[in-house]
Amino acid sequence: MRLLLVEDDTRLAEFLAQGLAEAGFVVDTVAEAGDAEAALDTVPYDLLILDLGLPDGDGMDLLARLRARGEMLPILVLTARGALADRVSGLNRGADDYVLKPCATEELVARAKALLRRPGGALGAVLTLGNLRFDTLAMECAMENRPLDLSRRELAVLETLLRRAGRVVPKRVLEEKVYGFDDSVASNSIEVHISRLRRKLEAEGATVRVHTLRGIGYMLSEEK
Repeated sequence: MRLLLVEDDTRLAEFLAQGLAEAGFVVDTVAEAGDAEAALDTVPYDLLILDLGLPDGDGMDLLARLRARGEMLPILVLTARGALADRVSGLNRGADDYVLKPCATEELVARAKALLRRPGGALGAVLTLGNLRFDTLAMECAMENRPLDLSRRELAVLETLLRRAGRVVPKRVLEEKVYGFDDSVASNSIEVHISRLRRKLEAEGATVRVHTLRGIGYMLSEEK
């Protein structure tokens, strides 16, 4: 899952981004409302975490603009504004959750996952195909109850393929789901992850296969 964190406090943004990344999310951070709108126009994010006191405007106004243009992604407001009027205004203007600072990273991760589990959200609790079972909450993968040792990015690739099992996933989509703006991405990075993932699945006797459609993308399917 790829998140956009809008927070102008650099140290706090780095701290939160690290905690979210350790929980398995790909995180992009921006400090201004204008940059947030530009990022949302570019990347299909699964969740927005939004501070309200931004240098170039009020996060409440950004929230209202996003909903007015039909933006449906879950939005979690993270702010120091704790007055009842602020909380009610935030929820009425389109926030899906309203969390007060300071907030423990563990709670923020839990609330993000809860939003993504809602009907229509991006996070299904368990994904299965063949003898493969992927727990998206724990970010753990197993085959017939045997844990599969995958890196964070291999897990992200596998999750994206599982959510589109039987369909071709373009390389560009995998890059968007696996890497953030600040990540260094080599031209063959996805190919490397796919190769390692394929080897691990085959070594463990998986009944699913990752197929390469050259020039098009990748597809995960069950081998009958």
